[in-house]
Amino acid sequence: MRIATWNVNSVIARSEILTGWLAKHKPDVACLQETKCVDDRFPTSQIEELGYHLALFGQAAYNGVAVLSRQPIEIIRRGMPSDAEDAQRRLVDIRTGDVRIINVYVPNGERVGSAKYAFKLEWFAKLRQYLDEHCQPDENLILCGDFNVAPDARDVHDPMLWEGRIMFSEPERNALKHVQEWGLADLFRQHHDEAGLFTWWDYRAGAFRRNQGLRIDHVFGTRSMVSRCVGVEIERTVRSLERPSDHAPVVAEFL
Repeated sequence: MRIATWNVNSVIARSEILTGWLAKHKPDVACLQETKCVDDRFPTSQIEELGYHLALFGQAAYNGVAVLSRQPIEIIRRGMPSDAEDAQRRLVDIRTGDVRIINVYVPNGERVGSAKYAFKLEWFAKLRQYLDEHCQPDENLILCGDFNVAPDARDVHDPMLWEGRIMFSEPERNALKHVQEWGLADLFRQHHDEAGLFTWWDYRAGAFRRNQGLRIDHVFGTRSMVSRCVGVEIERTVRSLERPSDHAPVVAEFL
């Protein structure tokens, strides 16, 4: 079973890249973030033709998450239990086969100290509360998505430059660590110790060509999923295509 997470940065703008990637790589599950479209505008028919079932939770122009699965999907929840009807669409919780998958798009936070930064930290706290109240660490559970946080210095191209800035401030790293302490391992780090492996590169200043990126897209798993995971890779090639997302897919493989 291959589970991918990918911030597509507009499913409509990247529809050809997305469908081409799905057709070539054929992941069993693809968790998408920042779809940026309401569900009625999602390219459902094209993706269903590739053999996928869909769980959508979209929003016009901003945010939005989706899960595509080759097996039927049971939707457990869209959004946080405390969300208002007009809340930002950032979480979808599903079950497919014997695995529960929570796909999230964590707020960016804009800049340290801003109101959006405070909202980001609050959102992390709500995510931990959701795990505490609605999930069990002994489940076959994957939590994946764009977390907008690089966990440690290996995950940042220039730690001294980024220290204290958005996506690499200590409160953000601690907030992510608190979520992991519920009972989740960083599956990528089970297989890769080295630095310099990133999932996001700014569009500006030739960041991708110079490999000046951050690892902010993650696949976390409970203990049972750690034992089943045989590898996790970042598929950089899709980032080099014309008009790509600024993120690359991360793909975890399980027995």
